[in-house]
Amino acid sequence: MAKQLTRKRASLRLDAAATITGLGLGLTLAVLVSTLSVDDVNGVYPIITTISRVAALSGSYLALVGLMMVARIPWIERAVGHDRLVLWHRKSAPYSLFLILFHVLLVVLGYAATDRIRVGAELWRLVTTYPWMLPAFFAFILFMTAGISSYKRARAKIKYETWWTIHLYTYLGIALSFMHQIQTGVMFINHPLNRAYWISLYIVVASCIITWRVIVPLTKSFKLKLKVEKVEVEGPGIISIYVSGKNIAKLGAKGGQFFNWRFLTSDHWYQSHPFSLSAAPKHNQLRLTVKNLGDHSSSLINLEKGTRVMVEGPYGTFTASRTDIRRPLVLIGGGVGITPIRAMIEDMPPHTSVDLIYRTSRSEDLIMKSELETLCDEKEIRLHLMAGPRSQYPLDAKALKSLIHNVRDAEFYVCGPNQLTDAIKKAALDLKMPASRVHHEIFEYHSVLEKE
Repeated sequence: MAKQLTRKRASLRLDAAATITGLGLGLTLAVLVSTLSVDDVNGVYPIITTISRVAALSGSYLALVGLMMVARIPWIERAVGHDRLVLWHRKSAPYSLFLILFHVLLVVLGYAATDRIRVGAELWRLVTTYPWMLPAFFAFILFMTAGISSYKRARAKIKYETWWTIHLYTYLGIALSFMHQIQTGVMFINHPLNRAYWISLYIVVASCIITWRVIVPLTKSFKLKLKVEKVEVEGPGIISIYVSGKNIAKLGAKGGQFFNWRFLTSDHWYQSHPFSLSAAPKHNQLRLTVKNLGDHSSSLINLEKGTRVMVEGPYGTFTASRTDIRRPLVLIGGGVGITPIRAMIEDMPPHTSVDLIYRTSRSEDLIMKSELETLCDEKEIRLHLMAGPRSQYPLDAKALKSLIHNVRDAEFYVCGPNQLTDAIKKAALDLKMPASRVHHEIFEYHSVLEKE
């Protein structure tokens, strides 16, 4: 009953967020429509210029919505889940960038035709003579750079730190473009109510980001006195970091969730990385387990005892409290993706029917093997260790059906490489299971789970 009430509240919050977002977009477009005149639609090039303004307002609004999706607002995170918000952010961001690109191209084309000069000359004139246009042009470059760096092939070739820094500059880009909109947008000039609305949008978004991504994490982390307690090697290229603190229970973290971690050293203080808890919080201690990918993660083994730690979170709905224990549960971890599942198991209620599948390419990659065996014995969980090539452990519909009793009645919880998640989703489809019974955790960027 309590879970049903929680889900109902989450659904209501999601509906409220969607309604507010839709009303905001409608109001944003109304700002433009309310200021249109006959001259704005009288001819091909005025229409092109008007369309460019629609693209500018819509693209800017979607950019603000995208920032709100990753502003870490608690009631939205609890309703939707951090992984889904990140996925929505990824899917909506290209539309925002394309609209901004269309705005630039169309407004230059429309103005060039009106002034009867070449497009290149018109662009130069706009950038060098219009108020606040030069900062807006730099903002445009920052937006496009962020878009290119997020393209799958480009993203795979750059380090997480580089990608993260590029995206950090999009905040600067939005700030640089703001005055250009207010000072030169015909829908804002001599329209104080429209200006007030647009300014308030920016203030709300900036306040949420500063509050939930800076002030709250700083206050929380220093109040709880979080610091590195020790670093241990778990396996080839894999370490666990133990973080101690005061009254850690106040974080409200559960097994299966993750934090954005920032280690306050000269090399790491400016970088934030998402890592799952690899054990349920206890005894004023948190544990995260990290795979060495050759970038920021490779240097974490050198963290010294006493290093101060700043965290954002906890995030994620991949927890035991969200499972439907009326059904058999199948937990599937691939590689280091076992860590949130291992933490999740600790919070499982007794007498829950659970099968745990742990999949790795090699036997030496079975980290925390003894921990899992002990934990599964205590919780009466059926543990299936699968170390070897995919041809030996295909995890397709036939294999799952032979391995798991009443598999069609089960709920799947998957955390691991994309290939593993895709294989389980296909197997569930072949078993004619509803897609809603396959839950998987989505991680930002090319996380530690990209490779098995």
